[in-house]
Amino acid sequence: MSPAQMPKPSRPLLSATVDLSSMVYDQMYVGFSAATGSTNHPSHYVLGWSFMVNGEAESLDYRKLPQLPRLPRSKQKPKHIVVWLLPLAIFTFVLMVAASVILVVRRRIKYAEVLEDWEQEYGPHRFSYKDLHRATDGFKDKELLGEGGFGRVYRGVLPASNIEVAVKRVSHESGQGMKEFVAEIVSIGKLRHRNVVQLQGYCRRKGELLLVYDYMPNGSLDRYLYDQTRPSLDWARRFMIIKGVASGLLYLHEEWEQVVVHRDIKASNVLVDGELNAKLGDFGLARLCQHGTNLRTTRIVGTIGYLAPEFARKGKATTMSDVFAFGAFLLEVACGRRPLVIEAGEQVFLVDWVLENWKAGTVLATRDQRLGLEEERSAVEMEMVLKLGCLCSHPMPEARPSMRQVMQFLHGDKTLPDLSPACMSFSYPSLMQNHGYDDDTSLPMSVATMSNSSLKAR
Repeated sequence: MSPAQMPKPSRPLLSATVDLSSMVYDQMYVGFSAATGSTNHPSHYVLGWSFMVNGEAESLDYRKLPQLPRLPRSKQKPKHIVVWLLPLAIFTFVLMVAASVILVVRRRIKYAEVLEDWEQEYGPHRFSYKDLHRATDGFKDKELLGEGGFGRVYRGVLPASNIEVAVKRVSHESGQGMKEFVAEIVSIGKLRHRNVVQLQGYCRRKGELLLVYDYMPNGSLDRYLYDQTRPSLDWARRFMIIKGVASGLLYLHEEWEQVVVHRDIKASNVLVDGELNAKLGDFGLARLCQHGTNLRTTRIVGTIGYLAPEFARKGKATTMSDVFAFGAFLLEVACGRRPLVIEAGEQVFLVDWVLENWKAGTVLATRDQRLGLEEERSAVEMEMVLKLGCLCSHPMPEARPSMRQVMQFLHGDKTLPDLSPACMSFSYPSLMQNHGYDDDTSLPMSVATMSNSSLKAR
């Protein structure tokens, strides 16, 4: 025996002398045999052989020998692969668990809310930030309904009930008085009146407050007054809207269990439903007090042109300051002009302009020129509304009518007193300066953020 590719050794590795004479015949065959032993699947191959009875056998030519057949690969994995696979699987599992924990923590941080023990009592009125985020598709611009100095309003669809809502994001600093603030917002959610938008609930998250209202498909009234792409409202519809807002304010001031001072009455906060009925909305600045008591507030908020002069001096909102804003609203609806416009580079207050025309005997000339006054009754109503707007905007709070008296005037149950435009002569800018505003006054929120583009005269 010798290793392959080597010549036959001259000295055999194994040698034995055996007498086979008794077993050998004249003719015999030489062959090979093999035993399997303990191996289950043995393989034995004879690739070549050389045999000589007498003399030296011929050497094998290894180049002519056939190749060994390929053996099938063993299905058993190498041990080193098995050794590495186990720690790799453990590492992958730990990595997936860590990633899941990070995602959960980030998601909780994203939707984290400020929820204190005292808020549990308001449960039904509180929405989760997660639901409102989903309802508005992440507060994307495509769902934006409007934007003002106090926040942005988005259309949303609540995931659980599939109900359309309007969600307003109001920035409100957390801290002292937040409990009372939220309690008032929740109390306002109990308001029930056909001319008041229903506040369905709220959500407080970090320094942000989200208010959820009924959704009004026709949007706000100011779009019908200033958007040239929308059809103009006739006087009959405008007069009905005026009476609807007045009815809602009367309910807030006198007919509900508490006094609600809205503090932000204007056309953009009056919504119209599918039948163009008016609903007073946006109670983000509203405050409550008991009947017979005074509202405690020292923060000046609102929109210039609707702000009562005494509010700047005392810093205290009252039902009479709401009446002043309602007077500006009356003139806005009747004239189709904003309470403050820019003409020839100067600020012109609507109430001053109407008073000047009243003095000149041309008060009806201030009406929206898109309105026709073919009927005598329409002209009478228009003149009454213009004069009532000036009366409600009187600089002295005690000279303004209450909302109950306003309703009587609008329904014809009582006639306006014999007013003289001379006794009501005043300049709104001078009043604001006399009561604390000047050219350097820093007005908060929507007061300070009004731009020339939003004040441009139609």
